[in-house]
Amino acid sequence: MELIVKDGTGKVLARAGHPTEALLCLDHEWAKGDCVELVAPKGAHLWLRMDAALPEGEVYCPEGRALWRVPWGEHRLAYAPAAFAAPRHILSARIMEDRELSMTRDIARNPLDLRGDTDFYPHCTANVETRGESVFAARNVIDGLRYNTFHGEWPFESWGIGAREDAWCRLDFGREVIAERMALTLRADFPHDAYWVSGHVVDSTGRDIAFDLDRTGERQWIDLGSRALRWLRLERMIKSDDPSAFPSLRAWEVFGRDGVN
Repeated sequence: MELIVKDGTGKVLARAGHPTEALLCLDHEWAKGDCVELVAPKGAHLWLRMDAALPEGEVYCPEGRALWRVPWGEHRLAYAPAAFAAPRHILSARIMEDRELSMTRDIARNPLDLRGDTDFYPHCTANVETRGESVFAARNVIDGLRYNTFHGEWPFESWGIGAREDAWCRLDFGREVIAERMALTLRADFPHDAYWVSGHVVDSTGRDIAFDLDRTGERQWIDLGSRALRWLRLERMIKSDDPSAFPSLRAWEVFGRDGVN
């Protein structure tokens, strides 16, 4: 397994390798176009860290390779102000054990998820993100944070729908998982925010579950029936009659496990 840091021209700036746990310390000021390449066994499940100011994330790499683009410019607004700013950086990658994969946990959580196409999972996408701004991007709902009493700047980033009535958000796991239940945490910056009173979640098996939601900033739980699936999609979300046009999702957690023998 190997971590390789490259600049925008493809020049290798640093690398570190190890069979099960790669640790890399790098003195460098991040520049536009910098990226980290991960090379691991095909189908690897990893604990991955890309910055001292970011939490570790559980990442699945179906092809054994992942390209992580260092966020730049407006994209950084969805991360802690200290992220990517220090002159020294620590990165790590550790292969997960079967016992970890068989444990029930939030299998949606991925603070390393990026906007756009990725080759690692979990990954969140949507048909709309308010004004195309990073603080309202779909990836924010799986970053592991649930701070929801304000809107916009970190740590209150969320998925914003730009007042679209046909908004949907999709969560891809990249492999088959056993999904037991999920929790939605709405953004609750009332009265700036509205909220959804109901919605549907469909999955890769074709199942469609209708659910109701309340005006609260607490987690709201939906049973998924411990089904094997590859992705979930929130859709047909119905807004409350609040004067506000801004319902928003702060966090989408899915509790389940990998089907490890």
